[in-house]
Amino acid sequence: MRKKNGSRALLNSGREVLLDSFLASCPEMLFVAGVEGELLRWSGALGQAFGSVLKENLRLAEIVHPADRRAVQEGWSRLQAGKHRQQPVHIECRLRRPEGAYRRVSCALRRSRDGDFVHGSLREPARRPDEDIDELRRRSKILEALMRNVTICVWSIDRNGTFTYHDGKGLELVRMKPGELIGKNLFDVFEDTDEVRQALEGTPMHTFSSQNDIHWESWFVPIQDDGEVDGLIGFTLDVTEAKRAEQEIRSKLAQIEHQQQVIRDLSTPVIEVWDGVLTLPMVGVVDSVRVADMMDGLLRRIAEKSARFAILDLTGVEVVDTKVASHLINIVSAIRLLGAEGIVVGIKPTVAHTMVSLGLDLSTVLTKANLRAALSFAIRRMSAAAPASGGQ
Repeated sequence: MRKKNGSRALLNSGREVLLDSFLASCPEMLFVAGVEGELLRWSGALGQAFGSVLKENLRLAEIVHPADRRAVQEGWSRLQAGKHRQQPVHIECRLRRPEGAYRRVSCALRRSRDGDFVHGSLREPARRPDEDIDELRRRSKILEALMRNVTICVWSIDRNGTFTYHDGKGLELVRMKPGELIGKNLFDVFEDTDEVRQALEGTPMHTFSSQNDIHWESWFVPIQDDGEVDGLIGFTLDVTEAKRAEQEIRSKLAQIEHQQQVIRDLSTPVIEVWDGVLTLPMVGVVDSVRVADMMDGLLRRIAEKSARFAILDLTGVEVVDTKVASHLINIVSAIRLLGAEGIVVGIKPTVAHTMVSLGLDLSTVLTKANLRAALSFAIRRMSAAAPASGGQ
């Protein structure tokens, strides 16, 4: 008995291997499913057609187009209710592909002899001549609607450059009539044809061009037959309004940037209060960004004027943060590197308390009570240095 059971298990295992080998190499779209519709196995052709959508125990109804699910359910019900030797049930439906599109198939379902499984095969349904005609009419209507309502030029040429199609509402902008260029050679009509030549060599091209204040965006798509370029389709779209809108936005951004620069200059004015003496009054909230602008403007003016002293007036500043206090010391150090002397005046008690509490080294910072005191100090220093300079 054991030997017989072992032989039967070996036979079943061999059948499984044979079935897997057959399905893997079968060019037809076949599958095996449970009676309830759950997929168990499928052929390589079916896996190639529907890819990652297929997985074990997936019910076929889950990937059927919603409009076709009722027909599939009714066909499956007939299959479940009938005997295992019944004729196959045929269903036409659309199945979802990985990219989200649906593919129309003709499905034949048959119960296995023991009734435990369903064998299915899928094929693309044969198209009737009238269906092909209807499809061509539908596409023609779509193209006609685009030609008459969108400012676009659509044209085609053969491999030699001769126009075979020429239409579109966009022709009105260049004062042409539909079909006007048919039979003419593109290379005789237009001068700048480098992109067209590249497309005829098999490289799709996408370009922008302008003519008489009209801006165009164009696509050149090669038409291939058995790997050889047989012609070219061109799409040229009027993008003048979009281009003008882009230019307006750029202009407004430049205007805003100019206005911001003016505001920055007004908020950080550098004033020459005496020959060789500059002052930078600070008013309102002083943050890190504003301090950086102040440093740039002040150092630039010191270099331009060859100033001897630069006075930082904090009379109008009530509060500074940690970074700002550190920046002020850096400004004074930078002034000294340019050969000038920095003087800080008008420090409020709250600002002084902040600087001290931060533990900043202020020993190298020259401070005065107000602008008048700083200006007097600077004038005295320059006056005292004048005779020594003259003696040299």
